[in-house]
Amino acid sequence: MSGSNSLLGSAKLGAEIPGRFQLCCGSSRMVCVNLGFGLRSKQKQEFSAESRSMNVVLGCFKQRKSRKLKNVEVESVEGGEDVWDSASASADAKYKYPEHLVVMVNGIIGSAEDWKYAAQQFVNKLPDKVIVHRSECNYSRLTFDGVDLMGERLAEEVLSVVRRRPGVQKVSFVAHSLGGLVARYAVGRLYAPVSDREVMVVTGNCSSKENLSYATQCLEKHQESRVAGLEPMNFITFASPHLGSWGHKQLPFLCGLPFLERRASQTAHWIVGRTGKHLFLTDNDEGRPPLLLQMVNDCDDLKFISGLRSFKRRVAYANANFDHIVGWRTSSIRRQHELPKYHLLVKDHKYPHIVYVEREKSEMRPVASSYVGGQPIDLEEEMIRGLNQVSWERVDVSFLKSRQRYTAHNTIQARVKSYWMNSDGADVVFHMIDNFLV
Repeated sequence: MSGSNSLLGSAKLGAEIPGRFQLCCGSSRMVCVNLGFGLRSKQKQEFSAESRSMNVVLGCFKQRKSRKLKNVEVESVEGGEDVWDSASASADAKYKYPEHLVVMVNGIIGSAEDWKYAAQQFVNKLPDKVIVHRSECNYSRLTFDGVDLMGERLAEEVLSVVRRRPGVQKVSFVAHSLGGLVARYAVGRLYAPVSDREVMVVTGNCSSKENLSYATQCLEKHQESRVAGLEPMNFITFASPHLGSWGHKQLPFLCGLPFLERRASQTAHWIVGRTGKHLFLTDNDEGRPPLLLQMVNDCDDLKFISGLRSFKRRVAYANANFDHIVGWRTSSIRRQHELPKYHLLVKDHKYPHIVYVEREKSEMRPVASSYVGGQPIDLEEEMIRGLNQVSWERVDVSFLKSRQRYTAHNTIQARVKSYWMNSDGADVVFHMIDNFLV
């Protein structure tokens, strides 16, 4: 959160969001991409870790040529890929693309490949509605750099995509695991409320040119806050540790043993760098509270909760069992006693692995400070209260009877690069798309 860790100054980014600034571009090259649920091979891009890191830090997203594969158009850029239905783009209209941008964010040690199947299903089911961007600015070991630095990278990448696609009007985020925290940070950076002065100017311009009805429509439109200059629609996470990995059974493979949980919080940064400190709430940059605690409210120039509130929907998909990486409480933003009881879990024939759906729910209780006399109190409770200032839909998933239950953390997103291990999550992806607000 400190200035030294930020790739974008708050003043700079806040000023550039409405105008959708252009980042630097490098040389072009061709990349062939195969899409398909049943494909087993893929062509890998060969970049050195050093050059990839440098390109990400500088914010240089290299534009490359696009190609058509079946009914899907794919354009590969340094930092990810844009995917849309080829029939929806007209050769006669330069900017005629679907107007809804869906940004997909990978988890720890992941890449754009993780969302390959889901991206194609989005395009197949909503061909004239969405253009999907699979982010890769935070891939592999870059996911060890910390939630804040990763969030800054993602914010830059989203702005670059918006610049390339001036026709897009709406934005949604779909994130897996750690990517949910990164997306929340990026939204806090990209959020831009409309000031009262701007509203007055817009209303004045409308009323001077058109009738009162048109002026009212203009007012309603411009009063809405924006994320990356676009209308925020859906914010969806899959098995994301919203409350961190700190706490009892929040990192399930430790079996709830207090000794192991304490040791994990003390040593996580040795394995996954600054990200480990953020996940276990042991960071203390410049004497400030842990980053995840700051992210449950607006903090200085980063409007984390206001950014989340601007979305029309917020959805948390969570594994009710067999997720050994992210616990049920942290991924569904609940207290232990709020988790659905076993007898409440039901099987949906259309979506066999969706076992419980809790419609929008929020809390209006005040959020107290977590530090009393310099000592932390119940951090998990404060994070729950903070995040529940906005409403969430909660969708519980169970792979109890699946042969892929032991890889539930990845199965929930139907990760294609390990198809035979994670394909049972396809119905969860379909559930997301079928309920997607376009």
